[in-house]
Amino acid sequence: MRTLWMALCALARLWPGAQAGCAEAGRCCPGRDPACFARGWRLDRVYGTCFCDQACRLTGDCCFDYDRACPARPCFVGEWSPWSGCADQCKPTTRVRRRSVQQEPQNGGAPCPPLEERAGCLEYSTPQGQNCGHSYVPAFITTSAFNKERTRQATSPHWSTHTEDAGYCMEFKTESLTPHCALENRPLTRWMQYLREGYTVCVDCQPPAMNSVSLRCSGDGLDSDGNQTLHWQAIGNPRCQGTWKKVRRVDQCSCPAVHSFIFI
Repeated sequence: MRTLWMALCALARLWPGAQAGCAEAGRCCPGRDPACFARGWRLDRVYGTCFCDQACRLTGDCCFDYDRACPARPCFVGEWSPWSGCADQCKPTTRVRRRSVQQEPQNGGAPCPPLEERAGCLEYSTPQGQNCGHSYVPAFITTSAFNKERTRQATSPHWSTHTEDAGYCMEFKTESLTPHCALENRPLTRWMQYLREGYTVCVDCQPPAMNSVSLRCSGDGLDSDGNQTLHWQAIGNPRCQGTWKKVRRVDQCSCPAVHSFIFI
């Protein structure tokens, strides 16, 4: 059989047009396209009509030069844009960042990854510079990683240089939470999966979540006696919420990273 195949290939070289394929026909088509064909040898060693569409890999009727003439090209995307501001002031909402497609996938190449990401946020001043957002109960929390990006002066211009070191940490013991927390699997809200009943968590109170006058964070439970059930809600998924009880106030948080959060 191999000898016959080699003989056919040799004959094809002597027969003008016998090796015509995708390259000569100038065809490379997405999906299944019955009109995307040429005349020549197929990969299954049959001479006749062969195809140059993406689905020919599944049907086994590609032209012999399909891989060379129609190489798979993956999707390429650009860099993420900077995070937008919060969609609204003075209430829990979302921020967004986007990236654009630099090259569409071709010939079965890897598809494009998500082009948009959203995360929760809360701004504490109006466009006119007035303080707001501190009257919210329950406590609104997000992952402590967000604190690395949060720009203090941009969010709350009322902070002066002598309050730069202000801040404290509240420890709580979680009492209950909704099942929606464990179901969260988006990249920027995956931290909610680590919320568990009965665990001690740390929540950092830092500007701009800290009120510049009272030096407190909304929902910090500082005035509770430890037996009072307090409510919290995760920013980014309003259905992820629950209750906890105050354990103590400390100067610095010391919980594991997956159990460390910030007031927002």
